Parts: sequence; structure tokens; C-alpha cells
Amino acid sequence: MPLTLPMDKRCTTVETDLGRGTLYVVATPIGNRDDITLRAIKTLSAVDLVVAEDTRHTGRLLAHHGISTAQIAYHEHNETRMTPRLITQLKAGNDMALVTDAGTPGVSDPGYRLVTTALAQGLRVVPIPGVSALITALSVSGLPTDSFVFIGFLPSKKGRRLGLLESLAEDDRTLIFYESPRRIYRLVRELMSILGDRPAVLGREMTKLYEEFIRGRLSEIAGQMANRNTIKGECTLLVAGNTSKIQVPWELIHDSLADALAAADRPLSAVVKEVADEFKVSRNRIYKEALKIQSNER
Repeated sequence: MPLTLPMDKRCTTVETDLGRGTLYVVATPIGNRDDITLRAIKTLSAVDLVVAEDTRHTGRLLAHHGISTAQIAYHEHNETRMTPRLITQLKAGNDMALVTDAGTPGVSDPGYRLVTTALAQGLRVVPIPGVSALITALSVSGLPTDSFVFIGFLPSKKGRRLGLLESLAEDDRTLIFYESPRRIYRLVRELMSILGDRPAVLGREMTKLYEEFIRGRLSEIAGQMANRNTIKGECTLLVAGNTSKIQVPWELIHDSLADALAAADRPLSAVVKEVADEFKVSRNRIYKEALKIQSNER
């Protein structure tokens, strides 16, 4: 079933002339079902098949907009098996709309494998842009928007997770994370330990009835969460970048730390805090350097 959208006609390619189908990557609402573009509604109505992360969830969205297009499930547990089948259908001339439960497919959601395979097979892939949780949160965060980095969901293993956070300690861009409500408090505490007590914004239940934005320093956000029995809704956390880049060579910081440790008249924690504050470097980094110095002195 070919689409009749003017923009699509202007993008006609050789593949469509040969009777091959098009894969449309369609952004859907992150909460409020009315946050969908007219083009997305037309596309979902016109394609032969909607490839959905959760057919029950997407079914409610389609019904809300009076769309009766057939669906098929495509998620992280079946994408290896389903991708070749979907590619075969595209080659046979069937148009498809790829959607996820919320937002733009492929952004911390399934879809990457299907898109890359379709492109590798010379098939036409068309974006139908719309809502994205990270941009939604960034636009109202009050944090710098001229330069940011999207990290998404962090690794579940602690070592890998903390290592990634440490690699971001000196980044001066706004940092954007996705996290589940069960783990968001842990993430905020880990960020405080590694990055320091920076300004941040937590977006929760965005575009929904109980939408909430918690603004303040990481310690203030952690304090609010600690006083709640439960935290619900997918979370988007934005953290200010490092605005105080190191202006002196690391060797000078190392020497200053070594001298402070040699005095040995204060607890290690006090020395770490003093040096970290003086050079505006994360305490976690200074603490690790202090342990190295003490180990080499033994």
C-alpha cells in the first residue's frame, strides 16, 4: 500500500520504482497520546504493517487515533529472529512503520538492528520525526542547551557504570541520562560522589498527568527522593557539565596533593576535600590519586 504524502513523493528512489517497500521510523508520544504529528498518523494509517516494541501498548495508541493497521512485535528478545523476516517483506514491496513504546525508535529503544540491516540491503528508510524524551527534558531544564551529550541508560555492572561516569567528570557539556525509577536514587548518589554536587534537573512522567520536574543540586534532588516511599515513571536526568576545567597541569596537582599528604596532620578525607576544592577537580579523582601516592610510599 503506497503512501500518498507529498514529502514522500519528492523522496522517491530507484528502490521504490522496483517495487520494494519502505521502512518508516516513526516517533510516537512519550506519554500524552495527543503528542503525535499529523504525518505520523497518516503514515501509521497507510503502511501495510506496524512493527511495534509492544503491540498492546501501541494498539492503544492506534485505537486512540482510529488506526486499524496490523501489527507485529519486534523487541530485544526477538529482533535477531524477526529482522530477516521483516527485510524479506520489505523486499516484497510491503511498507512498514517501526515504532517503540515511547519516543523515537533506536534512541535507547529497539530498532537499530532493523534500520542498519535495511540500509545495508539498499532499502529505503524514512524518518517521521517527533517526540524525544531527552529533547523534551532539555528544552525546559534551564541548563545549557548549546552543547550536550546523551548517555542514555548506564551499564548495569557497577564497575563499568562508575568507569563511564568517571570518564565524564571533566566534560563541560550538559549530561543527559535515562534511568528507571528503581535505580534513579542510586544514580544521583553515584553522580554526587564522582562529579560533585552539581546543578541538575530530574524529569519524571513527562507529558503525563503527574508530570514533575525536580530542579536543584544533586544533593537536593537526592534529598527529595529519599523522603518518598516510591518513585514512579521513567526518569530523565540532566546534569550540568564541568564548568571549571583544570587550568593547571596535573603534575602540579599531584605534587600539591603529595605535599599535603606528607604533612600527615589531618585525615585523608580532609586532605582530599582541600585539594579538590582548591583545583576544582572531582573529589573521587583526587581520592584515587591519593591512594596511589600512599601505595607508592609503602
